[in-house]
Amino acid sequence: MSNNILKIEWERLVSEGETCPRCHATETEIEKAILHLHSLFNSSGIQIVLEKREITPEQFKENPFLSNRIIINGRLLEDYLFAKTGKSPCCSVCGPNDCRTVILNDKEIYESIPAELIIKASLMAVSNQ
Repeated sequence: MSNNILKIEWERLVSEGETCPRCHATETEIEKAILHLHSLFNSSGIQIVLEKREITPEQFKENPFLSNRIIINGRLLEDYLFAKTGKSPCCSVCGPNDCRTVILNDKEIYESIPAELIIKASLMAVSNQ
């Protein structure tokens, strides 16, 4: 990855134009994080690229952990934060499948990903370039 690009990829299930509440909340948090990162990197020349990808119901059934996954400069958000990927029941859009969670410090469980974690992982990604 180029030193002047921060690429954030986000994948989530979209079924009949709808996503689940936790993915919707993560989207709001990603937008907050992007605004904050833009202000941090304003004069540094780092370009932020956000790519949102829809996971089909078929892809989700095959691997529910693809949904609500954040990849920063080619690595999972969890990798930067030394976090784990977990799972928990979600809602009707997701059917009977458990959905992805992020477990931080073996005790903090996030069903939607807060902006502060996205920002922290992004700063780590930029500093590792």
